[in-house]
Amino acid sequence: MRESVARWGLALAATAVFGHAQAQTGAAAGTYPARPVRWLIGFAPGASNDIIARIIAPRLSEGLGQQVIVDNRTGASGMIAGEIVSKALPDGHTLLFATGGPNVFGPMLTKRAPYRADDFAFVVMFGHTPLLIAAHPAFPPRNPRELVDYAKANPGRINWASAGQGSTPHFALLVLQAATGMEVTHVPYKGAAPALIDIASGQVQAMHTSAVSSEAYLSSKRVKAIGVAGTKRLAALPDVPTLAEHGIVDAEASVFFGMAAPPGTPRAIVQKLNTEVNRLLKQADALRRLQDLGLEVLGGTPEAAAQHVKREIAKVARLIELGKLRPE
Repeated sequence: MRESVARWGLALAATAVFGHAQAQTGAAAGTYPARPVRWLIGFAPGASNDIIARIIAPRLSEGLGQQVIVDNRTGASGMIAGEIVSKALPDGHTLLFATGGPNVFGPMLTKRAPYRADDFAFVVMFGHTPLLIAAHPAFPPRNPRELVDYAKANPGRINWASAGQGSTPHFALLVLQAATGMEVTHVPYKGAAPALIDIASGQVQAMHTSAVSSEAYLSSKRVKAIGVAGTKRLAALPDVPTLAEHGIVDAEASVFFGMAAPPGTPRAIVQKLNTEVNRLLKQADALRRLQDLGLEVLGGTPEAAAQHVKREIAKVARLIELGKLRPE
């Protein structure tokens, strides 16, 4: 009898604690955000992530009623920012600009990654875009086929930049080398912006990058585009062929852009952020600016964002399984 009473008492206590926790969560979600929101980006100012975030942040600030502060935390190919957010208090006041490199490819290609791709509470996908191959104007190849032939005739002599070890451009390079057998010398940078500066000055010859990051360099002809690593040409660069048009298959690479919150962030907070982002993505001026950068704008639910990341994880896992990629 005493044991039954004790169990009954424990059950009541547990219910009371659970109900109190739910009430606190509901109150937090109802008053969220209570202070400025810090939005961490793993790369230097001027990179595609940074450009997109600075289009979205002021509009999101208006919707939330609190300032959204863009905080660039470079290092470890974007994984320093990811680690900070993965360990942050899950109250929605610390967010991550999510992208393939630091959130999917990097952790899977690093044996001692500080977090896993699916640790986060994904909020929404802003959009995605195929990568393109950018090069110094004096670099001899003019199209994808000439690039592969030149690289094979000069193994290891091309200095190929990336936004960092394990970044999306680095992953794209690994895929290209696996598809073609070409060999280049990988030169990792702390973001696409400093890499593009060195391509424009001739310090390195080429790299995978996005149209978002390279738009200013391409329009000023300080950098040229050799090919698009996508299934179709970019509307912003209609004269640049895809790799497949020159017989280079299985070398597609794209980058996604989205928002993630720390593990355990309450659903109500994730949903509030999702609603506000979807609202601003429909604003004509924001939509036009993002599309002009070559971004295919997505939006959608948190579940759709999580599924997108799972598909990216599956792609990398398959290449690791086939031995085309190896964790370092």
